[in-house]
Amino acid sequence: MVSLTPNPSFSLTIRILIPNQAGMLATVTQAIASAGGSIGQIDLIEQTRKALTRDITVDASSTEHAETIVAAVKALDDIKVLNVYDRTFNLHRGGKISVHSKIPLKSQDQLAMAYTPGVGRICTAIANDPGQVHNLTIKSNTVAIVTDGSAVLGLGNLGAAGALPVMEGKAMLFKEFAGIDAFPICLATQDTDAIVETVKNIAPVFGGVNLEDISAPRCFEIEARLQRELDIPIFHDDQHGTAIVSLAALLNSLKLVQKSIDQIRIVINGAGAAGVAIARLLQKAGVESIVLCDSRGILSKSRSDLNDQKREFAVAQSGSLADAMVGADVFMGVSAPGVVTPEMVKSMAVDPIVFAMSNPIPEIQPELVSEDVAVMATGRSDYPNQINNVLAFPGIFRGALDCRAKTMTTTMFLEAAEAIASLIKVSDLDREHIIPSVFDERVAPTVAAAVQHAARKEGIAGN
Repeated sequence: MVSLTPNPSFSLTIRILIPNQAGMLATVTQAIASAGGSIGQIDLIEQTRKALTRDITVDASSTEHAETIVAAVKALDDIKVLNVYDRTFNLHRGGKISVHSKIPLKSQDQLAMAYTPGVGRICTAIANDPGQVHNLTIKSNTVAIVTDGSAVLGLGNLGAAGALPVMEGKAMLFKEFAGIDAFPICLATQDTDAIVETVKNIAPVFGGVNLEDISAPRCFEIEARLQRELDIPIFHDDQHGTAIVSLAALLNSLKLVQKSIDQIRIVINGAGAAGVAIARLLQKAGVESIVLCDSRGILSKSRSDLNDQKREFAVAQSGSLADAMVGADVFMGVSAPGVVTPEMVKSMAVDPIVFAMSNPIPEIQPELVSEDVAVMATGRSDYPNQINNVLAFPGIFRGALDCRAKTMTTTMFLEAAEAIASLIKVSDLDREHIIPSVFDERVAPTVAAAVQHAARKEGIAGN
């Protein structure tokens, strides 16, 4: 297993009691550093003439690494570990989201308008004119985040309850980056028909549906059926969000290496939801040569084990991922950790572009090929050029909701990618800055405007 850089995902706070003597804190920090921990904030909690109580925040690289760090501190003479807090678990305790009223209820007249009897007038108005539901309810600003828990992050089939923390986090991102009220809908079924029917039955509440962490190839059918049968936009973020941000990063990378999108050869490793969606969007953007690989190698026309989505990208060439990468201009990985070697990168064309997006461990560690690539991107926040879906989905839905789009289209995705790429001026482009930060406040409004423009151009906007 590749050693990860210490990061906040495995952050802990160690509360210690130490003698009030010069040099004692240095002893503790030296032990943590020797164990490979990255020290953050140090707080003084209590002080007496004899002793000090301190909280030390430390980033580790894994649960096992965190245990090693704590053990190193406990082994010190005269140091007492009072408590150890896992900061990530503490952050999730009790859930990360809640529902709040938009208006106060402090008088009888407010209650009479917000609820019975006044609310009856609003119900009747909507029943008489169904379009008013967008103006008089939460529907205009609400998204359902729907999952069956069958493909949670890179962790596999964890089920509905196991998926809930991710969906809560997604709801936070919708609210923080686009002001959208999103709610987790974790379904206790993995039957395609049941999922489609359930979403259709709850759709009156929501202005859009974000499908999340549903395994391929079922996710393709679920999305397609819901989009056909509902008049609100359906978006599978694992597919389209990844594709949009990958395309945005590619557009800017090509400017750096001065290559044309219709002349490059791209290898994509991972032929699930993300890989197929990336390939489809790249084709629409003008890429003419794409080789898609899965765990068995190139999707070759000679293979008899391909499903419909994989068969769509079958090529005459056969062989391994290493064979596919020879002479390639671009590698995009949405697959598994450590599947790419430095030798494979060196076999690529001049000025290779490598997007190793497997999380938390990329297809190849950036340090191994820093001198061999023109541009390197990952899915991690502790390396430059993070390919993060939060650059896409909040703005996508903000734009779709604001114009009451009836569906999602490829044109929306293309314009969203171009909008994200446009936020990096040519003069500011460099190999470690090809895409905006997720905290760039321009991103969501710019993407939303591009989506609305595309929706109106295609005649699918409702207002």
